[in-house]
Amino acid sequence: MASSPLAITVLGGGAWGSTLATLARQKGLQVRLWSRHSGEDLATAVTGSAIVVSAISMKGVRQVIDQVRAVTLPSDCILVSATKGLDPTSRNEADLPYLPSQIWQAGFPENPVAVLSGPNLAKEIQQGLPAATVVASADATAAETVQRAFSSSSFRVYTNPDVLGVELGGTLKNVIAIAVGACDGLNLGTNAKAALVTRGLAEIIRVGIYWGAKPETFYGLSGLGDLLATCNSVLSRNYQVGYGLAQGKSLTQVLAQLEGTAEGVNTTQVLVKLAEQQQIPVPISHQVDRLLKGEITPEAAVNALMLRDYKPEVH
Repeated sequence: MASSPLAITVLGGGAWGSTLATLARQKGLQVRLWSRHSGEDLATAVTGSAIVVSAISMKGVRQVIDQVRAVTLPSDCILVSATKGLDPTSRNEADLPYLPSQIWQAGFPENPVAVLSGPNLAKEIQQGLPAATVVASADATAAETVQRAFSSSSFRVYTNPDVLGVELGGTLKNVIAIAVGACDGLNLGTNAKAALVTRGLAEIIRVGIYWGAKPETFYGLSGLGDLLATCNSVLSRNYQVGYGLAQGKSLTQVLAQLEGTAEGVNTTQVLVKLAEQQQIPVPISHQVDRLLKGEITPEAAVNALMLRDYKPEVH
């Protein structure tokens, strides 16, 4: 007798959640797609699932977790976070902002938790264009289960044990994408863009090492890979934010025109606050923060970066 297909619930009906649901369906898996607007009861949506994927915005993570906790999930149900953000409302025992996967793990301490992150522009994947991603978990078996569930001839999934690095790479690159969008909006050229991406990666690694991540992870798909994709495509919402600001639009105007959430806006604020407290140099992120707050123009932000003190490239 043939076994029934693996059951997966995807929480979040936006572009990324819908794309992940489609990828799982194409593997012949049993998939439920839940959103706040679907009308389906959340408890019903997650009951019986072997994998629950969270593809909701950062601001909705805690609320959804509270709802899911009302359901008795079996301890072998794998919880996958596909959210890229930092929690602005709380800090962990190391006085660091909570990451989405950490909030899920705190809510479900007995369940394996994984992070899915990479250079994954949803519209391209929906068109069947080839892409790759990373699933990271402290539980190798859980990571491999998720890998098998979503891998296909057009979507290649790698595993990585460095959960922190994979999650931070996908989160922090959104801040740099805003800067690069502004660079392109000002028509500053390829040299400036290359320098911004490269120095932006150095900032990401600096913060990641402080957090406890492995530096080599940031040269992988969820670090450099995601950074390159997000900084080179108008499909990136965070890139669109920077580009719109460079065109003279207000942040309110830019955000109103976006299809979905630009997580980099919130991430910038949380990151810069942490960096100031811990004295971590993040000059690009600092200028992005000032730009988002309306304290500086895109042109002045560029000048501030170019006129910094001379220093070695590598410390």
